[in-house]
Amino acid sequence: MKTFISILSLVLTICLNTAFAADDHHALAVEHTSAAVTHGKAGHASVLVEHAEEAVKHAQSCASSATGEAKTHADAAVTSLNSAIEHGKMGHADVATKAAEDAIQHLNATPK
Repeated sequence: MKTFISILSLVLTICLNTAFAADDHHALAVEHTSAAVTHGKAGHASVLVEHAEEAVKHAQSCASSATGEAKTHADAAVTSLNSAIEHGKMGHADVATKAAEDAIQHLNATPK
């Protein structure tokens, strides 16, 4: 009986940690994407890129664990963030900012 309870406890812990990790990735993706937008609006293309690169890692984690419509939005957010990175590296802060704003819309449409 103790073994069964120990195994059940372990399984529940793993499940809960996975659920919280997904929420953390979503929150961090939103946080870094918002920072990218803020810096992009200020014309700081290089700082936008730094935040977008961090955001895309978390958005990819969200996309890998999502299904259905949530996955569609998470994948679209990743695409938009990659576009923001590409344009930010070229110094196009305005275009990169628009791409990051698109990513925010997709992240907000993705259930946490």
